[in-house]
Amino acid sequence: MGARLVALAWDANDPLRLAQFWSQALRWTVGEATDDVVELVPTDETGFRIDFLKVPEPKTGLSRLHLDLTTESDDDQNETVARLLELGAHHLDVGQSPEDRHVVLSDPEGNEFCVIEPENNFLSTCPRLGSITCDGTREVGYFWSEVLGWPLVWDENEETAIQRPDLTGPKITWGGPPLTPKPAKNRLHLDVAPTAGSAQAAEVERATALGARRVDIGQGDVDWVVMADPDGNEFCILQPQP
Repeated sequence: MGARLVALAWDANDPLRLAQFWSQALRWTVGEATDDVVELVPTDETGFRIDFLKVPEPKTGLSRLHLDLTTESDDDQNETVARLLELGAHHLDVGQSPEDRHVVLSDPEGNEFCVIEPENNFLSTCPRLGSITCDGTREVGYFWSEVLGWPLVWDENEETAIQRPDLTGPKITWGGPPLTPKPAKNRLHLDVAPTAGSAQAAEVERATALGARRVDIGQGDVDWVVMADPDGNEFCILQPQP
């Protein structure tokens, strides 16, 4: 039994603005909001929310994690891109070729994401949020498969992907080396919680045995545990959730 993926946590300078942008991009609903945290709640089979967390630091450099959005037709892809540009997105060149059919954009705070072409078979069964797409080694794909109890649905040429056991919802993918340099804390990270009947300390011990380590990012006295996966990417193990 793996841990439960509770949320994708996302650092933001203006959490409400970013949540409103992504509510349009994903067709999700803005949920509970404070000055420091704004929740984005799925309206589909995605089994986790997105939490936008207020931070003072602006985004710099390319991210190790980004989102891939699925589309159903050429018109859907074109209309999605046009709508998101109206809402503050920008076209972004990350080295894609003119023949590539996906469209690379950045959101209003500079976070990269892709609007995927409708003929993409790999994400064809996924909801609007097709994938949390990560730089990462094969080892880290195996690590997260064990942590979440999600099976590998791709394991070729150093690239890995996992998905919930019922094969619904988004995939999480890792593209293999080389990895984007990581000079600072990732802007996006995963929050997981023990499943029913398990304890936070037991989940920390299990993640450590799988290759994770505790890290200090200045979190202070909090009731969650900050860790880094085998590639050095932060994640948090929360207290058991209701």
